[in-house]
Amino acid sequence: MFVQVIQGKVDDPGELRRQIDRWRTEIKPGAKGYLGSTSGSTPDGRDITVVRFESEADARANSERPEQGQWWAETAGAFDGEPTFHDAGEVDELLGGGSNDAGFVQVIQGKAKDQRAMRSRITGLEDRLRAARPDILGMLIAWHDHGEFTQVVYFRSEKETRERETATEQNELRQEFMSMIDGQPTFFDLTEPDLD
Repeated sequence: MFVQVIQGKVDDPGELRRQIDRWRTEIKPGAKGYLGSTSGSTPDGRDITVVRFESEADARANSERPEQGQWWAETAGAFDGEPTFHDAGEVDELLGGGSNDAGFVQVIQGKAKDQRAMRSRITGLEDRLRAARPDILGMLIAWHDHGEFTQVVYFRSEKETRERETATEQNELRQEFMSMIDGQPTFFDLTEPDLD
């Protein structure tokens, strides 16, 4: 799997949503290897979109299509300034990966102290996570350059997630996760995720 992450401050959320709907109708049918996307905006106007392709070659081929280029030129105007792009050729899927059944999605971006060690430890936590957090429907971690990552966690609902965050085992799992990160991660809480 290959993942592209597009993020930035949104100037016109309505226009961005219209353009995403247009992409799905007009551009998506010709996007070879497209697996799906997760997107949404935070209350403070930050938007993030995580797009999944079968391979980097498929993602590049899509980017090079003239209709994709024209669509993006029109879509970029919805952002306040230039959005940021991250590519990830290494992706870990836990608890089944992404889920279109999520009612709440949390995106976490940070940098691993040691990427290899973090990847190994996280996959080892999967059984404990499954037992402690039945509200998590799936998760994926897209690895960028130099140990930087974008983690997408798919939850059943925000209400259930907030209730379970206070449990002791969850605190232990969270502390273990945070101990692997260099500095403070950035969180994007998507209360109305757009799942495709």
